[in-house]
Amino acid sequence: MKGRPHALTAQSSSTFWRSLQTLNATRIAIAAVLLLYLVFERGPGGRLAYIEVCLAYLLLAIGFALLTANWRHRFRLQLLAQLALDIGFISLLYLDVGGVYSGLAILYMFPLAGAAILAPLVPALFCAALVSLFMLAESTYQIFVMDGASAPAQAGLYGAAFFAVVLVLSRLAAGLIGQEALALQRGNALAVQQAINRLVMADMGDGILVLGHDGQVFTCNPAARQMLGLAHPESEFRLGDAAALAPVRAAYGEWLEQPSRSSASAVVSIKPYDEAGPAWGGRREHTAHLKLRFASVDTAGLAAARSVIFLQDVSEIENQAQQLKLASMGRLTASIAHEVRNPLSAIGHAAALLGEELTHPLQMRLLRIVADNVDRVNRMIEDILQLSRKVQQQDEALALAPLLAGLKAEVEQSHGVDADVICLGEGAPTVRFDPLHLREVVLNLLHNAVRYASRKPCSIRLRAGVAPGGRVELQIGDDGPGMTAEVRAHLFEPFYTTSSQGTGLGLYLARELCLNNGAALDYEYRRESDDAAGAPARGRFVITFAAA
Repeated sequence: MKGRPHALTAQSSSTFWRSLQTLNATRIAIAAVLLLYLVFERGPGGRLAYIEVCLAYLLLAIGFALLTANWRHRFRLQLLAQLALDIGFISLLYLDVGGVYSGLAILYMFPLAGAAILAPLVPALFCAALVSLFMLAESTYQIFVMDGASAPAQAGLYGAAFFAVVLVLSRLAAGLIGQEALALQRGNALAVQQAINRLVMADMGDGILVLGHDGQVFTCNPAARQMLGLAHPESEFRLGDAAALAPVRAAYGEWLEQPSRSSASAVVSIKPYDEAGPAWGGRREHTAHLKLRFASVDTAGLAAARSVIFLQDVSEIENQAQQLKLASMGRLTASIAHEVRNPLSAIGHAAALLGEELTHPLQMRLLRIVADNVDRVNRMIEDILQLSRKVQQQDEALALAPLLAGLKAEVEQSHGVDADVICLGEGAPTVRFDPLHLREVVLNLLHNAVRYASRKPCSIRLRAGVAPGGRVELQIGDDGPGMTAEVRAHLFEPFYTTSSQGTGLGLYLARELCLNNGAALDYEYRRESDDAAGAPARGRFVITFAAA
């Protein structure tokens, strides 16, 4: 509408048309009430046909309502025509029922209020002035021409009230329209920002999860869906709905328990799985090593609490780092085998011969140091040479129960461990794994467990069973102190060790042997069903065997 202080926009125009439809519905109701009232309550001597006037008013009101509903054009013209209709018919009825004493002057509030809300201030004031002048003219006419009593003062009060109503409603309507325009502007800006956020999140290589403290995930970008193997991206889900996401849920719960909830990170492993549910389904074929970074969203003063988990798939990075180390190590393998091993054997043999001649304690201690270091270097050479020994996957089934029982007895004998320290779980599933290599992997893990366990009854546990994904798992855990996040991040890297006696190749070789047999070796924090109530999740090594 040209000349409005609050011009119509594409969004607000629909609001004005809806308001005009409401005005039409109100007009129809008023016309129907007047028709019924004047039919039963009209007095004798009227100069106009009341029924005909009210009936014509009702029909025109219905016509305008149909026109507004089906032809949304020329808003100002339609509004002015309807206001003219209202003022004209109300004036006719006002004259016919006795002027200001009839009480129908209050009906002028209806078109004047509509003009104040939907029209600019000047046309609305013009309508109020026109009505006021009409009422004053009618009162003056009765004074000079008619013999009946008149009330020009009352007509003047009505006029002043009409002007006041128009001014107040016009200002209120202008304020509401301004608020609506501001809300629409901010809504558009928010929609644009959301579109930008969706574009950024969709193109990011890192995964993003926005979730509540109860684990309910509200937003998940495509990278996160790919890392976690989500099959239904549009469905909301909880981290606890899928057993495969238990490591993520456990790491998130540990972060929530921190008093400060500062930005922290953790490394978890998502193993192969195949699950489905009413609102969640997923499938993962390979183990993924994810680095999680937690951040708390500042929602001070708001009812909802939100957190963000940033996911980075470090599997490829780990593989590249290992490949670089192996490439450099492979170039040294041949020279180490020929140039170091032979002199090392000579040193060990000479130290053994010298030990037969010496008897002084200090000299014997120095010879033991030489012999120990010769053995350590020799073990390192053996580990390096073993990296190049690839094996063929075995197709024969291997029963775990007798193998684990034999390894338990061997560790107890070699380390002097009591029989009740290492506990074997029930169940004897069969797997497909080379027996010699599985023996080497489990012995390596048991040696580490014996080193850090308290050696109390059942402080070392071996448990074999079927995971929710249908694959057989072998868990090897102890009650020793857990690993820090930094150690877990480099746990399976070659030459990384926290022990002065280790070479840093044991766990790396164990994982490589598992991969050669189609299995996976990971370190996880879990809380088992037979743990004591409230017991924290404990770290353990988990071997996930190849599918049958």
